[in-house]
Amino acid sequence: MARKNDSSAEAPVTHGRKRSQVGGVRFVITIIATALAVALVSGTSVAAVAVWDVATSAKKSVALANQPDVIPQIGEIEGGVNLLLVGSDSREGQDPVFGEDGGAVLNDVNMIMHIAADHKSATVVSIPRDMVVPIADCPDGGGGWQGPINASLSDGGLACVVLTVEQLTGLSIPYAAVVQFGGVIGLADAVGGVEVCVAESINDDYTSTYLDAGNHTLSGMAALQFLRTRHGVGDGSDLGRISNQQVFLSALVRKLKSEGTLTNPVTLYNLAKAAVTNLTLSDSLNNLDTMVSIAMALRSIPLDRVVFVQYPGSTGGEGIYLGKVQPKQAAADELFAAILADQPIALSGDTGAGSVKSGEIAADPVPTSAPRVTGTSTATPTPTPAEVLPDPVVLSGQVLGQNAGEVTCSKGNN
Repeated sequence: MARKNDSSAEAPVTHGRKRSQVGGVRFVITIIATALAVALVSGTSVAAVAVWDVATSAKKSVALANQPDVIPQIGEIEGGVNLLLVGSDSREGQDPVFGEDGGAVLNDVNMIMHIAADHKSATVVSIPRDMVVPIADCPDGGGGWQGPINASLSDGGLACVVLTVEQLTGLSIPYAAVVQFGGVIGLADAVGGVEVCVAESINDDYTSTYLDAGNHTLSGMAALQFLRTRHGVGDGSDLGRISNQQVFLSALVRKLKSEGTLTNPVTLYNLAKAAVTNLTLSDSLNNLDTMVSIAMALRSIPLDRVVFVQYPGSTGGEGIYLGKVQPKQAAADELFAAILADQPIALSGDTGAGSVKSGEIAADPVPTSAPRVTGTSTATPTPTPAEVLPDPVVLSGQVLGQNAGEVTCSKGNN
């Protein structure tokens, strides 16, 4: 039986199934922090303080139906990664400036990040919040009906959202996290803000987002407002909002790579603090090694191999689903066949309703290294030959999005 996503029913509290390791998560993080402090500091007390601070900031985590039992070692995680980031509209425990809850807690942002097993490509898929899908049977009850995907969080918590996305995509997703409004602000501030390009001015009274055409460095509340705006970009739809969010995300990736963040363990642990303080993590993600090892797996991926896409869909429907997003199944099958086969992808379609290409292509940062000293002379290290990458699968024009090497600008409503 279908339900409307504006139900005022109280969301059930769920933490999924428990593992024997769960009860000791905080203890394990503390031990890891101590070990990492010894390994990383090399006499630098700042690193030790940062790592310890992350451990003591950890929140209670959530068990998923499918999650690994092995904590990875320090360094890049082995093999591929599927991680789901969920954005919640809950105001619980948040600053009053965000307002009051409007009823059921909804998962209005759903982004899957897939890192290929060879760590040479990554794909991030955004699922529209009101796309009509089968809601999975949730571990602690709920689910088992069809409706907008953003009702799955209130129906059964993070574990239910993960199962619904797994059922929709065919992917196994062992890592997941929920971020609230305050978490977006914390993470944007942790990276020192993100510079975005605005092609046409954005004026949105709903989110108080007002940006003139040009470049803007966004942090704090301004970053949150930019990511939330829908009426201020493109055609005012959630599909337009997704492409606007990808302007921000691609700029964020370029900043992280250009500043060497993904190769600096101390900086990564500072970001990890922002994550564990502001996010609710799955048990599998609630330890320092896992978060840092996943981030480090992204460090060598070329910008044009980090691709942001929308789950293919269009606004339509009828009855209670009138105006909701309906999946374009053939295009979705094409997209996820490539992801399941661990193939890099390239896009032939547009960026989406909320953004436009600037015509500028960002270059990957060139690694720098100190000259090699030989006696009293210096010699420049021999350049490493360019790596040969596998050819990407070029998807049909029904799949919209961009890669991180394409500089795009937000398409405002004026």
